[in-house]
Amino acid sequence: MTTETTVWGIHGGRTGDADSLFLNQNCVALGWHEMGDLSGLAADREVFKAKARAAYPAWNEPRIINSASQLFRFLHEMKVGDLVCYPSKADRQIHIGEVTGDYRYDESTSASYPHRRSVKRLRSLARTAFKQGALYEIGSALSFFQLKNFADEFRGAIQRQTTDTSLSTEDETVGVVAEDIEETTRDFVLKALARELKGHPFSEFIAHLLGTMGYRTRVSPEGPDGGIDIIAHKDELGFEPPIIKVQVKSTEGSIGDPIVSQLYGKVSGGEYGLLVTLGAFTSQARVFARSKHNLRLIDGSELVDLILQHYEEFDSRYKGLLPLKRVYVPEFLEEVEE
Repeated sequence: MTTETTVWGIHGGRTGDADSLFLNQNCVALGWHEMGDLSGLAADREVFKAKARAAYPAWNEPRIINSASQLFRFLHEMKVGDLVCYPSKADRQIHIGEVTGDYRYDESTSASYPHRRSVKRLRSLARTAFKQGALYEIGSALSFFQLKNFADEFRGAIQRQTTDTSLSTEDETVGVVAEDIEETTRDFVLKALARELKGHPFSEFIAHLLGTMGYRTRVSPEGPDGGIDIIAHKDELGFEPPIIKVQVKSTEGSIGDPIVSQLYGKVSGGEYGLLVTLGAFTSQARVFARSKHNLRLIDGSELVDLILQHYEEFDSRYKGLLPLKRVYVPEFLEEVEE
């Protein structure tokens, strides 16, 4: 093994139901059994995609490409002598082996995982023996993938003389992983809103969010709204100040000064203007808003902050649209130089 040895990661399904193959039969395996024996296919990604389309006619194109790509790499990019790492759900260890055989199709012991490569087990280590960044990388959502960022750590684990955990010393990757998890969540929220709530439905969502913040709202009917999508207020009848005139933009681009100025032109004395967008605001728009005490801009990033803050008060419809669960991630304070 050299520092150039390719390192792969592979999973055993969501329930770890391929454990027996990986741990007891000296092989790694993939599913997609409806594809049949792939040994006769040309080493061409387009051919693999065509095979996947025929096997799964109901799948969309991104899923077809994803699946075909993983199988293509398993057959034609993984080489004898490469390393493969399998994180087992059963024993919470990471098992590292060396690929010893070419692709074969075998349904004899598990019809669900017929695409196989023989491996020689080299070492098994507890998950705590690896840095958090390495664990995050091997936790890929894919079934089969190449390990790149922390490949050296997995290579080095084979020669490691002890099983002392990497976390017994400072692990500089923990903070990075925590940031990645948060960023992934924020991206998910914005993408879901942009995909599912274009136009008027986005106004209804923002009204619901304002409701969780203690405001009563009136949403303008679908169609021309004169630039005001929502009226928000604290009292039941909407007579008492402050009255907030809200405009929402479900676009993901930048909102400029003209749109912000137009909203402010509809705000009378004693009223407030609020503009909410999934995207961002230009610097000119922000400068204009800062000069007005009764004008507020909320971009996509701040919107996600508010969503996460008030998520528990959302109704079932919007929780279904944004299925999230509370998790705890390590928090590390940055050192401040004196």
